[in-house]
Amino acid sequence: MKINHDWSSIIIRSISWVIIIIMALSIVLPMLHIVALAFNSGTDAQRGGITFWPRTFSLDNFKEIFKQGTILNALLISLAKTLIGTVLSVILTAMAAYVLTIKTLPFRRTITFFLVFTMLFNAGVVPLYILLNQLSLTDTFWVYIIPSLYSVYNILIMRTFFSQIPNSVIEAARIDGCNHWQIFWKIILPMSKPVIATVTLFNAVSQWNDWFTGAFFVRNPKLKPLATVLQDMLTSQESIANALKQKSGAYQMIERITITGDSLQMAMIVLLIIPILLLFPFVQKHFVKGVNIGSTKE
Repeated sequence: MKINHDWSSIIIRSISWVIIIIMALSIVLPMLHIVALAFNSGTDAQRGGITFWPRTFSLDNFKEIFKQGTILNALLISLAKTLIGTVLSVILTAMAAYVLTIKTLPFRRTITFFLVFTMLFNAGVVPLYILLNQLSLTDTFWVYIIPSLYSVYNILIMRTFFSQIPNSVIEAARIDGCNHWQIFWKIILPMSKPVIATVTLFNAVSQWNDWFTGAFFVRNPKLKPLATVLQDMLTSQESIANALKQKSGAYQMIERITITGDSLQMAMIVLLIIPILLLFPFVQKHFVKGVNIGSTKE
């Protein structure tokens, strides 16, 4: 019986490792393919055959991106809105989540119901634009910050985590004379690093990759973030290539172009994921704990 048990454990462990390896490769290999296309000549990449290493190494895709004078300004806008928006959103979301854990809060269930209701139904883009315009937020930097301060999903995640903190710790703090504000800053937040890291990563990725707000609610080119500027560049590049193809004798010009819409898109993806890749190692330890929120109960 012991031998059969050992063999079954080995088989289960082997199958688990095979599944893990397959899942890892399904993530890593497409990323390597994107990097290879980003550093490969665009016209050469159109012939196909590029796998995980550039065949004709070229930096033209990145040169084309940084050739635009708006890139540096757009990068600063993206960094500013990501930093300010993430910090404010995490703090205010944590406050809202803590309030919802107070059992003596009047209409607590009703407030939670209306919060969840907003996750299921929304008015759409046009009413949102009208609202932001009436609040004088359109075409300003704060249109990136204020509408994204609260996320109901993040509030519910934090509320679930805060609810798992032993009530005896909070009661001991109250006996020592702490009010809700002191309990929140001195007890709740220090004991909630995993969920704070998780929500911080969610907010940072959302803010950094958000191109929609800059495209629909901002007209001033100096206020557009990096994701929106790169998306506009990609659209312009594809339009130029299509226009050249429709003109007679333009194929000789196309042959001299080393950049295509696809290669430029790959370079854009690489630029957008680099900051997130640099951030993730610092929050990975807490993020792994945070994604398991709610899986266990005290």
